[in-house]
Amino acid sequence: MVKDKINPSDKKWLESEGKLVVDVIEKDDFYIIQSAIAGLDPKELKITFKNDMLSIRGYRPRPISEGGRYLLQECYWGPFSRQVSLDSNVDPSRIKAVVQDGVLTVRIPRTPKIKKNIKLK
Repeated sequence: MVKDKINPSDKKWLESEGKLVVDVIEKDDFYIIQSAIAGLDPKELKITFKNDMLSIRGYRPRPISEGGRYLLQECYWGPFSRQVSLDSNVDPSRIKAVVQDGVLTVRIPRTPKIKKNIKLK
């Protein structure tokens, strides 16, 4: 078994990763994935598609601290990711992602399903 080498001076490995919440919508011709990403620079997003899996990764920086004691802390700051498994009938060359008004929208075109004529002998 091979173990990953961890550099004790690199504190990044201690940082937990949040899970991005998404809505996934299926239409006849495409999928739509949407997520609220307010407060995030779109340049901090990395969207990839490989092996029928769409991956969204990013980093939401913590705003300047106002000091004081938290009474409630629900906002997630730091690295996040989300993977969405899709059918193999998508066209990754035509995936489009847009951020508008703090909402990420990813449109993934579907390819027409080809009916296979199976001949039994």
